[in-house]
Amino acid sequence: MSNLIWLIIILLGTGGGFTLGYVIRKFKAKAQIDSAESQAEKTIEKAKTKAREILLEAKDEALRIKEQAKKEEGERRSKIIALEERLSKKEEMLEEKIENLEQKKSLLSKKEQEIEELKNQIKEIRRRQEQELQKISRLSKEEAKKLLLQMVEKESSEELVERIKKLEARLKEEADEKAREIISEAIQRLAAPQTTETTVYTIHLPSDEMKGRIIGREGRNINAIEKATGVDVIVDDTPEAIVISAFDPVRRYIAKIALEKLIADGRIQPARIEEVVKEAKKEVAKIIKESGEQAVYEVGVAGLPEDLIKLLGRLRFRTSYGQNVLKHSVEVAFLASMLAAEIGADQNIAKKAGLLHDIGKAVDHEVPGSHALIGRDIAKKFGLPEEVVHAIEAHHEEVPFKTTEAILVQAADAISGARPGARRETLESYIKRLEELENIANSFPGVEKSFAIQAGREIRVLVIPEKISDLEAIKLAKNIAHKIEKELKYPGQIKVNVIRETRAIEYAE
Repeated sequence: MSNLIWLIIILLGTGGGFTLGYVIRKFKAKAQIDSAESQAEKTIEKAKTKAREILLEAKDEALRIKEQAKKEEGERRSKIIALEERLSKKEEMLEEKIENLEQKKSLLSKKEQEIEELKNQIKEIRRRQEQELQKISRLSKEEAKKLLLQMVEKESSEELVERIKKLEARLKEEADEKAREIISEAIQRLAAPQTTETTVYTIHLPSDEMKGRIIGREGRNINAIEKATGVDVIVDDTPEAIVISAFDPVRRYIAKIALEKLIADGRIQPARIEEVVKEAKKEVAKIIKESGEQAVYEVGVAGLPEDLIKLLGRLRFRTSYGQNVLKHSVEVAFLASMLAAEIGADQNIAKKAGLLHDIGKAVDHEVPGSHALIGRDIAKKFGLPEEVVHAIEAHHEEVPFKTTEAILVQAADAISGARPGARRETLESYIKRLEELENIANSFPGVEKSFAIQAGREIRVLVIPEKISDLEAIKLAKNIAHKIEKELKYPGQIKVNVIRETRAIEYAE
């Protein structure tokens, strides 16, 4: 019973607590709602106040912008008015200028008409004068003109010749002085030794008994050597020596190496000969390549194709009037480079063209044409610069010079070939060249006689003074030089000296 009472009391207490809590929460919620409404009203009031302030500021800004726009519009109107006034003034000035130009044009037209009338009057006066002169002189206009020109030419010829001589002498003196200075400096910097080669090699033997072994039974060994190498082997009475003779220096050198190896080996028979000749050909091919590489390295030219270097190396076994062509090419490269440095031309172009200027001689016995034009085709094939190609083709003046470097290569080639001891000729070709030189000079009318002197470096021509005047003597020298260049091949240059001599002879009795 007591437990029941306690249970009732607890239930009543719990229900009262819930009711009280509910009432308290309700009062708190109402208070919060009232506070939020009050706060919202205040916020709304503040927002309305802020909006009114922003609206007022916007109105003020709009008024300010409107005033600024009115001010700028007024300024623009003022500028437009001023511009219109300036344009109006310019139009007035242009109209005045156009009017003045029209007046001047009218005046010029009148003056042109007056000038044309004066010209016609002058022509008429001249025509009448010519008619009067023709009546007086009994000569036509063309006849009088021809007679006048003949008189002027006759009176002025001596003066003209004298002036030409003075000008040529002065120009030649200045040019010779400058050329001597440049060439002497270039030559002074280069001192190249030069040795000449012949068309034969002498092979020394350990004993005369070796001659019989070289000849072989019924000459089979010597025939095998000559057939394999393309040379002539001369076995004569010279003790302990045989001679190899061939025009082609490569074949001659191959035969020399092969024979030296056969003599050292001692086994001389046809099969062994063919084997040794093949080895000699490989050795010569190696020498050719190394010679080309050495020349390129010595001159300092880079970037040449390997096949072109091999062609260059073949020049080691070529000679021109006894001068080794590869050594000559190296010398020309150095001289051309030095001359280019002296006058400010392109040294690299001059050096490369100088080294390769005779490259056509490496194959000129295989390809028809002059070696200069063959060299041009080779240079084009290997893609060398156009300046180098032109210098190669023009170094014998077969085509006109287009560049300074081409002229320098031609000059360096002449210097290298013309210096004493550089080249030599056989007696037969030497005499033949001198005879041809005199025959060319004697073929011109008015030549009395001619003499080739200075080992063919100069041709002295004596003319008949009654048939050749001073002016014609100058022309004759140029014509002889041109014909020599066209018809003769010669190293260096030839001086043409035309002499016109008049003598007055009288006898006292």
